[in-house]
Amino acid sequence: MVDTSILIDPPAESALPEETSVSAFTLAELVAGVHATHDPNERAARHDRLQRVQATLEALPFDAEAARAYGRVFAAITGAGRKARGKRAIDLLIAATALSVGLPLYTRNIGQILGNPIGKNFAGDRDGGPAFQRATRDRAKCEYRIPNR
Repeated sequence: MVDTSILIDPPAESALPEETSVSAFTLAELVAGVHATHDPNERAARHDRLQRVQATLEALPFDAEAARAYGRVFAAITGAGRKARGKRAIDLLIAATALSVGLPLYTRNIGQILGNPIGKNFAGDRDGGPAFQRATRDRAKCEYRIPNR
């Protein structure tokens, strides 16, 4: 699954999987982005991006399983003493959507999502156990491994 940051600033094509999807929240961010600018050229570019995403990528819904996954993400983030609300909230909902369907999340916002330096574990998980994140050097991929509870 790719998030909004990847759609706006795509990495090299080889850094992404052949088949991918987006969260309904990512689609919502793209729709809002069209309306967030008053520049007609920028609005046209954003509208074009939105249409390409809608035509080519499946938007996965935020369902009951994603809600349960969000609870696990929220607990891991707040358990590590970080805020899970505010600007980070939509990113965490996108991460929960990916987690709920077992997909890695490709993002450029690892620090924004986890509030953590690249390649470091969070929630006190030093051994790479059930709650950790990994990222590639170009910061394009973030995989969440949070236990099912």
